[in-house]
Amino acid sequence: MFTEQRYEMILELLDKKGSITVTEVIELLNISESTARRDIAALHKAGKLTRVFGGAVALEHTVIPYELTVEQKQNVNWPQKQKIAAYAASLLDPGEFIYLDAGTTTGCMLEHLQDKDITVVTNAVAHAKRLASMGVHVLLVGGELKSSTEAVIGSQAIQMLKNYHFTKGFFGTNGITKKAGFTTPDMNEALTKEVAMGQCRQCYVLADKDKFDQVSSVTFGSFYRGTILTDSVIEHYAGCSNIIVCDEIK
Repeated sequence: MFTEQRYEMILELLDKKGSITVTEVIELLNISESTARRDIAALHKAGKLTRVFGGAVALEHTVIPYELTVEQKQNVNWPQKQKIAAYAASLLDPGEFIYLDAGTTTGCMLEHLQDKDITVVTNAVAHAKRLASMGVHVLLVGGELKSSTEAVIGSQAIQMLKNYHFTKGFFGTNGITKKAGFTTPDMNEALTKEVAMGQCRQCYVLADKDKFDQVSSVTFGSFYRGTILTDSVIEHYAGCSNIIVCDEIK
């Protein structure tokens, strides 16, 4: 197979999926890993795709391979996060058993939960501590503590989550695109989010508009896996059935 033919097939796959891995390229073209990586590097240099760790993503997306700390994210788009969180909390009914993901936007929900007759399971140490001080019934997931996001992740957390069945789950995300879905930079955190989503009857992803058209390294849910609660929506996402713009709620 000629080099240009390989390039064309790689770009066709990328156009369909939005992101690809080196392994997928190897299997698609029946080539060696070194050739697959060299092809991706050449297409990146030619401006045809964006190379990321372990693969590539389509050019129309901004790639975020790193994770900001909680302190760095705390005041970013704060009014929008407050609005989204207030609407998310309004979705809760008495007696619900919910999952609350780590993150600054989900953290904004806490002030609205004090008088709710609910049980909260969370992998965020800070969330659990605050909820307990408010008198909310809270269960903290056990496992490895990730310092940058203050989230409990890993195999122990995943095993514990598999035993629960949530009425609703509320999740944070680093990026959203139709092709790559919901993404985050860390593989272990992505796996924890994915398992938690799978245990929820209804999933909500809390994300301000800046998260759209952003791609992080690992997908933890497809675009239509959850209902997206946001402050506004950019044009090419308008009309998506799973997006609720909180500004439009009276």
